[in-house]
Amino acid sequence: MKREQFLKGAIGAAALASLGFPSKAIPSQKKPFKVNAGKGRFNEVFLYKGKHPNDIKISGKDTDGQLAMFEYTGSEKIGPSFHVHFDQDEIFYVLEGSFRFVVGKETMLLNVGDTIFLPRNIPHSWIQLTDKGKLTYMVQPAGKAEDFFRTMNNFKKQPTREEIDRIHEECGIKVIGPPLTL
Repeated sequence: MKREQFLKGAIGAAALASLGFPSKAIPSQKKPFKVNAGKGRFNEVFLYKGKHPNDIKISGKDTDGQLAMFEYTGSEKIGPSFHVHFDQDEIFYVLEGSFRFVVGKETMLLNVGDTIFLPRNIPHSWIQLTDKGKLTYMVQPAGKAEDFFRTMNNFKKQPTREEIDRIHEECGIKVIGPPLTL
């Protein structure tokens, strides 16, 4: 009986090991790095709506696509369109100012030090409530978040509704409605 349990356990352990879970015994080929305040990874500059820095702090390239981290600095009481991510969760942390988030049917006020988790497949948006605001946020997995911001940043004039919808769709996002208002 004990031999049978041992064999079942060994077979189970071998099956789990074959799934490719990371091992602490295998040294990482990645190197640590620092991104200075007010700078973006790889020295790229992304401006949300042409004027609000939205810096990549940790790239999906750094994490094998596991996550990407950004820092948004706003100087207007604005936010993104109401939208849904099909393949990514988001986590926001407020560094400065106040923000109102709408997630599904819930409305939440976030102040400095507050964190919010936005699960994939739930429509959401946010609006900055103060004259100045700053957020750190992560998308997990990284997906095409960087491609989305890079493409939107490269427009020299306001993109058409069709262009906006196409870019969102290519990046696994769907616009559900207009931005929140005060």
